[in-house]
Amino acid sequence: MTILITGASGAIGRQVVQHLVDRGAAVRALVRDPSKVAFPAGVEVVQGDLLDVQATRRALAGVSTLFLLNGVVPDEFTQALVTLNLAREAGIARVVYLSVIHSDKYLNVPHFAGKFGVERMLEQMGFGATILRPAYFMQNDLTVKDVVLGHGVYPMPVGGKGLAMIDTRDIAQIAAIELLRRDASQPLPLQRINLVGPDTLTGDDVAGLWSAASGRPIAYGGDDTAAFEKSLLNFMPGWMAYDMRLMSERFLSEGMIPEAGDVERLTALLGRPLRSYRDFASEVCAAA
Repeated sequence: MTILITGASGAIGRQVVQHLVDRGAAVRALVRDPSKVAFPAGVEVVQGDLLDVQATRRALAGVSTLFLLNGVVPDEFTQALVTLNLAREAGIARVVYLSVIHSDKYLNVPHFAGKFGVERMLEQMGFGATILRPAYFMQNDLTVKDVVLGHGVYPMPVGGKGLAMIDTRDIAQIAAIELLRRDASQPLPLQRINLVGPDTLTGDDVAGLWSAASGRPIAYGGDDTAAFEKSLLNFMPGWMAYDMRLMSERFLSEGMIPEAGDVERLTALLGRPLRSYRDFASEVCAAA
């Protein structure tokens, strides 16, 4: 039984590969450039991407379970649809898909709407799938740590409703657990799992955690989503900056709130407490 990991060279994909190898699974990784990533011994590598139909066919051949992870790119939805059609062609029935929490609510946000479309395709095509729906990644804030620690401002407009931020290390471990569970059985019914952290945090809450971790006052930068979009244009294309602005506006209006029992369910699945933002901020400050 072989598990195929797409997005295997990314921050989450690499961790999923490592968890699976540590548990003795047969792993195949689909990557654009094998020379840029080192995998553990025994991992089979296929070069290509999800728009390369022939490479994806090769990667899917003989696979029992698929981990589908798409980056936020303009053709994300097309990549997923092509891959799932090819997976069905290859006889694969077991899938773990990395979606996003509230994909069915934030439908004006392009990458949320695309992921919800993929969820619907998984349902309508009859895959036995686990749909993982993570909230905001704590590690997103590594991109602003220099602003936080150098200027005393937490600049992400996360608002006052609260986000149930999750550590990507927990996401990867849960994904590996679900892949092994799916791979070891006959196709199971489709299910969705919200991936959340132990705390639902507002912008002021996050600034307070950075203050405690750094030993200096850190202020919340406020809810100006237009300024946020403008700052993102310094290092990402306009379409993506606008997508992020739309997402942040939904943070302000709705937040990312877990459902009853989400934290307890994930804690039981992991067999340990979820990693907290307090610990994340402390690790960043200790390494600075």
